[in-house]
Amino acid sequence: MSIISINPANGKIIQTYRSHTPKQVDQRIKQTHKAWLSWRNSPNHERSERLTEMAAILRAQKKELAILMAQEMGKPVNQGAAEVEKCAAVCDYYAANATSFLADQLIKTEASKSYVSFQPIGVVLAIMPWNFPFWQVFRFLAPALAAGNCGVLKHASNVPGCALAIEEIVRQAGFPDNVFQTLMVGSSMIEKIIENPLIQAVTITGSSSAGQQVAQKAGSLVKKTVLELGGSDAYVVLEDADLEKAAETCVNSRIINSGQSCIAAKRFIVVKPVQKEFTKLFLAKMKAKKLGDPLDVKTDIGPQARVDLRNVLHDQVKRSIKKGAKCILGGEIPKGKNAFYPATVLTNVKPGMPAYEEELFGPVAAIIVAKDEADAIRIANDSNFGLGSAVFTRNIERGERIAATQLQAGSCFVNALVKSDPRLPFGGIKQSGYGRELGLFGIHEFVNIKTVFIG
Repeated sequence: MSIISINPANGKIIQTYRSHTPKQVDQRIKQTHKAWLSWRNSPNHERSERLTEMAAILRAQKKELAILMAQEMGKPVNQGAAEVEKCAAVCDYYAANATSFLADQLIKTEASKSYVSFQPIGVVLAIMPWNFPFWQVFRFLAPALAAGNCGVLKHASNVPGCALAIEEIVRQAGFPDNVFQTLMVGSSMIEKIIENPLIQAVTITGSSSAGQQVAQKAGSLVKKTVLELGGSDAYVVLEDADLEKAAETCVNSRIINSGQSCIAAKRFIVVKPVQKEFTKLFLAKMKAKKLGDPLDVKTDIGPQARVDLRNVLHDQVKRSIKKGAKCILGGEIPKGKNAFYPATVLTNVKPGMPAYEEELFGPVAAIIVAKDEADAIRIANDSNFGLGSAVFTRNIERGERIAATQLQAGSCFVNALVKSDPRLPFGGIKQSGYGRELGLFGIHEFVNIKTVFIG
């Protein structure tokens, strides 16, 4: 079996890779477990030094890695460079903070001494998607290595070059052999990998259906999981919002990574008094975004990652229109053997339409009208997803109240687009998953939180 890398901008094959056999997969997992037996005892300063070196390598190779992402999954190169920089930042963050995050916590009891210790658990399987082929991996990898764990990666099959590049960066940074390895396999192998007794936990970023399957399998074996799944982020625009700023922020969030982001804004819920003005501003800014070659630094929207994914998106648009949505921009597949899809805006979006109910993974915006604040919050929460959300208002106290107590999501922002940050926990609720990555909480997901009691 082979894994084929195809350029979504022109449909041409970049490279074909030979898949690992089941025997090779088992051997790699054994090698990584053996590496963990030593790595778990490494001092914190050594782990931090390696992470710092990895950050430096990422920055030195930023241009080449951005081109690789553009070629394999169509990410505009300027966005790819920013992604690599963010990977370096998360390495720096855990290099600086892991020691304090993992320090023993003394608890006063009747014991002569009692405390909580944070110990590594072993080999973690990471099942990662193609949309942020470096960031998604480093978001798991930096805290995992910092905690003394090791990892194996089953990356998306359309970004094998990115997967191997990450493995090489870990090697170049001076980590011990095999602390992190890529498994070049298809999705059909995932269940068997989870069953391997040397795999202690699983983290997945992907669709809700994929997360359910992984959680079910891992749960049957009592293995810890962290799920970061789909999202249909709602951005609420209130009548007192700075509409110019709100429209700019909303558009930027919708088209980032060519619209292929779990935390991209997808549903724009606007109260009726400002509906017309916001829609006018939003439409103008969406029209201004350039669709084109991802290797061109002026490109805002590259191709979708695969033709089949683009076709699924277009079908969602067509079905929404058939049910009464109005397409005021885009909505047509460009000619050629490629995976491009234009910036698209749908209005008159109502319950029962794919644009209202489903995650639209591409540069398609759904504008939904609400009567007032309470109605807007109701609509925002009327979703099976709960990854991120945002609210726009000039009244900061009002915005904070809504974000902190009213919107149902793992990350809620005021007057800003939702994004992940190494310093803050990241994850969702409902069908968007459970568990947290990043920050203090992220490094504690895959450790043994051990009680030590001395009588």
